[in-house]
Amino acid sequence: TVFNSLNHDMTLTEFKFIWYMEYSHRMWGRIVGLAYILPAAYFWRKGWLSHPMKGCVLALCGLVCFQGLLGWYMVKSGLEEKPDSYDIPRVSQYRLAAHLGSALVLYSASLWTGLSLLLPRHELPETHQLLRLRQFAHGTTALIFLTALSGAFVAGLDAGLVYNSFPKMGERWIPDDLFAFSPMLRNIFENPTTVQFDHRILGIASVTAVTALYLFSQKIPLPRRTRVAVTSLLAVACMQ
Repeated sequence: TVFNSLNHDMTLTEFKFIWYMEYSHRMWGRIVGLAYILPAAYFWRKGWLSHPMKGCVLALCGLVCFQGLLGWYMVKSGLEEKPDSYDIPRVSQYRLAAHLGSALVLYSASLWTGLSLLLPRHELPETHQLLRLRQFAHGTTALIFLTALSGAFVAGLDAGLVYNSFPKMGERWIPDDLFAFSPMLRNIFENPTTVQFDHRILGIASVTAVTALYLFSQKIPLPRRTRVAVTSLLAVACMQ
C-alpha cells in the first residue's frame, strides 16, 4: 500500500538504503539495551550496587525496554491500512512524540546518573539567587523538552513542508488556517500549520530562556563546572 501510494517509482537500490537505515537503527537500539542490561546484571551479582542504585538501575533498564516497545508501537501505526483515508501513509505523530520523549528521558536520566557518580556534588550556600537560578534552570529544561516534542509532531505530520519562510509564514505573521480544524484543540496536534507555528514559537522561547538563564547566571558566584555547563548550553542553543 505504501509503495503504490507514495513510492511507486522507487528502485531496489533506494529501497535497500532505507531498509538498511531502519535495520541499523533497530540493531543499534538492541545494542544499547545489552549495554545497559548485561553490565547491570554483572554489577548486581558482584554486589557492587548500593540499595538506591539498584532501584535506579532497574528503572533505567525498564525504560530501555519500554523505549524499544514504543518504537515497535510507533512503526506499527505506519503499516496499518486506513481504507477511509487517502492521506500519505505515515506513523502516528502521537506515537512518534512518545518515542522521542521517552528517548530524551532515558538519555537525560542516564547522563544525570553517570555524572552524579563521577563528579562530587558542590556544597553551595542556599541563597535566594541560587534558588531562583535552579528554578529557572528547571523551567528552561521543561521548555526545551516541550520544544523537542513539538518537533516530533512537525516530523510526524510533515509540517515542515507547509511553510519554508522565516520569520513570517508565507506573507503573514499569523497564517489564516491556524485554527482550520474543529474542535480548536485538535489544531495543536493535527493541523500542520499550527504544529509548525507552535514549534517556531517554542523554539524562539527556548533560545530566549537559555540566553536569559546565561545572563542571570553571570550575576551569581558559581563553581567553574557550573559556568562551563551554562555557557555550553547557550552555545548549543545558538547552534541548534
